[in-house]
Amino acid sequence: MEIVAHMADLLDWARSYSQGKGVWAPVAPTTWEETTARYTQALQAFDAAIASGATLGASEERLLQGPIADALTHTGQLTMLRGAFGSPVKGENYFVARIEAGVLGPSQAAPAREFD
Repeated sequence: MEIVAHMADLLDWARSYSQGKGVWAPVAPTTWEETTARYTQALQAFDAAIASGATLGASEERLLQGPIADALTHTGQLTMLRGAFGSPVKGENYFVARIEAGVLGPSQAAPAREFD
């Protein structure tokens, strides 16, 4: 749960940087439901900030190489942990995935092509 809370912190930080602020404000995890909801909200807020068309307060390169790369590293850690505990995540070809701005969480399209 701490990893998911940290990922939410990273997304909040990325949104803050995208708005020219760069404020790091970590939030301690509470319950699994609240922490995952916070993660989804942070992802939605960052997505909305990027999709708004407003001038970014940080370069795309810095956002990608900083907080987003950090969050993706933790996604890999969670994937490895799930596999180690008998609940592996199937790989997906994101190049052909149906990715739409603002469509996050359970409302996303089913995988277009999974790898076995």
